[in-house]
Amino acid sequence: MSNYTLAGPFTQVVTMSGLPMNGPIPDEKLQVIKNAGIWIRDERIVRIMDYDDLLHQAEREEAILIPIEEPAVALPGFTDAHTHICFAGSRARDYAMRNAGKTYLEIAEAGGGIWDTVRQTRAATPEQLASNTVRLAGEHLLRGTTTIEVKSGYGLNVAEELKMLRAIRQADRYTEADLVATCLAAHMKPKDYDGSETEYLQLIIRELFPQLRSERLTHRVDAFVEQSAFSPAAIATYFEAAREQGFDITVHADQFTTGGSKTAVEYGAVSADHLEASGETEINMLATSGTIAVALPGASMGLGCAYTPARKILDAGGTVAIATDHNPGSAPMGNLLTQAALLGTFQKLSNAEVLAGITFRAAHALRLQDRGTLAVGMLADIAVFNTADYREVLYHQGMMLPETVIKRGRKIKKL
Repeated sequence: MSNYTLAGPFTQVVTMSGLPMNGPIPDEKLQVIKNAGIWIRDERIVRIMDYDDLLHQAEREEAILIPIEEPAVALPGFTDAHTHICFAGSRARDYAMRNAGKTYLEIAEAGGGIWDTVRQTRAATPEQLASNTVRLAGEHLLRGTTTIEVKSGYGLNVAEELKMLRAIRQADRYTEADLVATCLAAHMKPKDYDGSETEYLQLIIRELFPQLRSERLTHRVDAFVEQSAFSPAAIATYFEAAREQGFDITVHADQFTTGGSKTAVEYGAVSADHLEASGETEINMLATSGTIAVALPGASMGLGCAYTPARKILDAGGTVAIATDHNPGSAPMGNLLTQAALLGTFQKLSNAEVLAGITFRAAHALRLQDRGTLAVGMLADIAVFNTADYREVLYHQGMMLPETVIKRGRKIKKL
């Protein structure tokens, strides 16, 4: 069998190539190749050019064909750089209580909140967690998201965090999406831990970090820096240890109060995620750092709070990625296109800025350099939409699903 594949014809190929990593992007800067095919070899793009010319080559090489019904727009497969899709149970009761006016504290006192998901996740088997993660990853994949970050953080002790991260690794073997695991053992101090938050973090450093390394479960460490979780002072030693041991750092920052983004910048975090509470000081600090701002509009929609100030961050020269925060509590929707489109509406982002936020800028937030654009040498991760105009994709706010999803050069079968 030939190791060449030809996908097409495409009315438009929106490459997302040649665009800046930082700052604003006008739509006029987008590279759009018309009437093109994408020539693939061994998972990677070899050439993008006139489809008829490539078809003649395909016939000579006996290449595999992925025929596309025109009209069709090809976009890079999307990257969701922040999710919590490894969990058990539901928090529908929380959602109803929150919409009825109950506070976070009242919901927690009634048995809801993060700890409710911790209880349900601890009660689940590794196989159940892996199965649910595969199911949710499949839903993302059929919406065009080909790379998905997945956090632990509902175990909150060494054994249960290991169970979650092993389940994520198992799920990665059974889904065609690429899953990128992140350790979020510092999600909150567990209610059943008798020591201080500092003692809990030291336990994780001492007993969990070595296991993460020895089993190669993840190279990423996250923490929720917030008044209801861990203070900047408490998390300092944790991030110092993570940095010394070679982990990439990412931070849940500035969701309700500020302080987390400063911590992220101080420790050279790859990304600072949330940022709904960020003000001018935090915006300017992020924009002049190497830390990527990850907007999570799904959390804003789920909690009824402000959106990440993406427009101001971009105008200040920062980098903005967009992710779903897909989780059972504050962001249960998980539809990246819908959330990105609505963030664009409320923050006045160009189509180019929104698409950059879910393609190459999002991939950069995971330190992935081999995806996010349709260009020679990049992974052949492609989301194909049945339209002649790429602007229709965001215009339909997530209701236009891909007609075809190609992952590493292979057409994904519908689930």
